[in-house]
Amino acid sequence: MPRAGGGAQWHAMATASTDRMRDPDTSTASTSTARRVWGAVLAVSAGMGMSVQARVNGQLSVELGDSALAAVVSFGGGLVLLLCWLAISRSMRAGTRTALGALRSGTLRPWHVLGGVAGAAYVLGQSLTVGVIGVALFTVGVVAGQTVSGLFVDRFGLGPSGKEPTTWLRVAGAALTVAAVGGALAGDIAAQADPARIAMLALPFAAGAGMAVQQAFNGHVNAVSGSALTAALVNFTTGTTVLVLAWLVSLAVNGPPNGWPANPVLYLGGLVGIVFIATASFVVSWIGVLLLGLSTVAGQLIGSLLMDVFIPAAGEGPAVSTVVACGVALVAIAIASLGGRKRGRRFGRLSS
Repeated sequence: MPRAGGGAQWHAMATASTDRMRDPDTSTASTSTARRVWGAVLAVSAGMGMSVQARVNGQLSVELGDSALAAVVSFGGGLVLLLCWLAISRSMRAGTRTALGALRSGTLRPWHVLGGVAGAAYVLGQSLTVGVIGVALFTVGVVAGQTVSGLFVDRFGLGPSGKEPTTWLRVAGAALTVAAVGGALAGDIAAQADPARIAMLALPFAAGAGMAVQQAFNGHVNAVSGSALTAALVNFTTGTTVLVLAWLVSLAVNGPPNGWPANPVLYLGGLVGIVFIATASFVVSWIGVLLLGLSTVAGQLIGSLLMDVFIPAAGEGPAVSTVVACGVALVAIAIASLGGRKRGRRFGRLSS
């Protein structure tokens, strides 16, 4: 009897193996779907971390009285941590050598190492415009720029995942995400919306567009080096360099900061940034730039909601609009993921 049972089990396994050989697309599609699901989950988690980083860096900026220096501390702190890990990690050193070799050979293009410039531009744009247009309008501008840019970055294959079709479902997902963020911040936007402030949305829109390109470039560094931390190191090196130069200009104009805060938590923004950049550079080849951007935005909304519940700022609890926005953002991710490769109808080819 055991032999008969074993024979039956072997026969079933052999039959399943034969079926997979006959239809390899089934196994490939299953793997691709699993990667997209897990990639979106990881991206949402990374976005939640970014909401924590925003709270930490914002408080650091207030206590220093110097937004540019707060950005340098955040980026620079992340760079110091990565350099310390580089000194003790053999795999990270190997990945860095591989990236440098790829850069010399031309496999990795020079502009692929400039992703950190977009991160620096985002932080600087925040310091320049938030005081004028407010956080709400800045956030909507960034999300709009990131989602629109993500569509084009995927369409032209700038990321490591190659070209992704611009389908109606992906566009609908992008539009829903912008609507979710706008809805969550509707009250603040209405209070701040005048023609002069609306015109300044061009700066956060450009910053958001740069973030999509940043994720694509960092993904190339990760793909070539085989190390997400190497991609993060390249990103933080470039970004810190740009921010230090900007801070020197700010120092000459505005003078030194108020003083260094004693709370050690305020210096951990760079650690959260490392996790975000490393995760994004890893999963962008699985889900593409657009879906990565939508997922991280959803994560930021969810993270903001959780912080409003457990550690509210100024004693304020979560707003109903934020809860609704989280649900809409998650639906947008699902819709956009259905419009991936070989699915949906493409813009520009509707008549063919």
